[in-house]
Amino acid sequence: MYPDRSVSRREWLWRTGGGLGGIALAAMEAQGKTHFPAKAKRALCIFMPGGVSHMDTFEYKPELARHHGKETKGANTITPFFGKRGALMKSPWTFRPHGQSGKWVSEILPHLAGCVDDMTFVHSMTARSNTHGPALFQMSTGSIFQGFPSIGSWISYGLGSENENLPAFVSLPDSRGMPPGGPVHWGNGFLPAAHQGVIFSGEKEPVADLAPPAGVSGGAQEATLRLLGELNRGHLRMTGGEDALDARIKAYELAARMQLSAPEATSISGESDKTREEYGFGDAEMRPYAFNCLLARRLLERGVRCVHLYNGAHFGAPRVNWDAHENIEINHGKLARVFDQPTAALLRDMKRRGMLDDTVVMCTTEFGRLPITQGLGEGGRDHNPEGFTSWLAGAGLKRGFSFGATDELGYKAAVDPVTIYDFHATILHLMGLDHTRLSYYHNGLQRRLTDVHGHVIQELLA
Repeated sequence: MYPDRSVSRREWLWRTGGGLGGIALAAMEAQGKTHFPAKAKRALCIFMPGGVSHMDTFEYKPELARHHGKETKGANTITPFFGKRGALMKSPWTFRPHGQSGKWVSEILPHLAGCVDDMTFVHSMTARSNTHGPALFQMSTGSIFQGFPSIGSWISYGLGSENENLPAFVSLPDSRGMPPGGPVHWGNGFLPAAHQGVIFSGEKEPVADLAPPAGVSGGAQEATLRLLGELNRGHLRMTGGEDALDARIKAYELAARMQLSAPEATSISGESDKTREEYGFGDAEMRPYAFNCLLARRLLERGVRCVHLYNGAHFGAPRVNWDAHENIEINHGKLARVFDQPTAALLRDMKRRGMLDDTVVMCTTEFGRLPITQGLGEGGRDHNPEGFTSWLAGAGLKRGFSFGATDELGYKAAVDPVTIYDFHATILHLMGLDHTRLSYYHNGLQRRLTDVHGHVIQELLA
């Protein structure tokens, strides 16, 4: 294809697999192997931006109800993030025990309450920041700063894909908008660009611009793509290799393969009416998130290694996230109605199909909320990174199990505090990855998802 010419040392090294590029390529190809036998081969990461109140969902606090309306004073003073400090406020919802485990759950989540025997709760989560952006970044990437790889990118880097015709890592943003920071939450950071998440967005056109142009035959398109690939790879060799260009080439090749595989994966035409009803497709407000939940299941069972699923979007007015400053009853009531049924349907669907035996599900928010009212309105709660609840489900976990606790009022993690580093280390462990060994050399350091922190929460493991 290319004319004869003298070959530079750099090009020769690249052609023969030597040099820094060859070393980098060899390092990438060495990935895909677990450090030890894995319990899970794929991951579903559900994010709830805004700060879900643990005291109003999954952590029952009867003492908070007993002290409702009292002020906190002296050594027991609770300081809000911003706004005027209010009195202690009980949950506006009733809690009841559910399942064989007897787990107490708020009436705000009636469908998930029926799944508690398959869930694993961590009630003593802590975060490093009480500001949405940094706290969300840490939950997604392990760092409060931008520019670090997301957990999905680390999983893709560590394990690769099970289906060459679909991305290893897919992100499903909320139909109402992007989370604060947008692509940062599924970005590859300093990892090779091929490990960034691919956005699938909405039922109408899940993958934008995927369909071939009108009037172009399959054969003509295939020939065009083949020629384009040859030209691109020739240029890549001549320039000594470039991560962004290599990723772009691979993205084009994947897009071509996805023209055949993605329509089938994203189509729900074969799903039964019963399944659609279970997920909540009959409810117009619920349907966009319900579609994403069903799509997450379809992608995971077709070999996508990791899916990020979002419930909650950007900040501002009107609120379409869990940031309940003004009135928690209105905010959480509205958000929970959309979240509860589809999420519970997804868990039940995965269980019926045996997917919870080899999938790890994590569901989390960036921080919790305070047990006092806030001065911005009637019945709101402020940010609280000192204690909140996240939950897991699936492979390798104790089911119907709760770990850790906040104090009697729900203010601070008081029993077995857990950091986000610990949480991430446990997710990677379930997937057969040692968080201290899954690293990437960048800027003079061996970087990892958990930085220099974290330990596996052994008590959660079955």
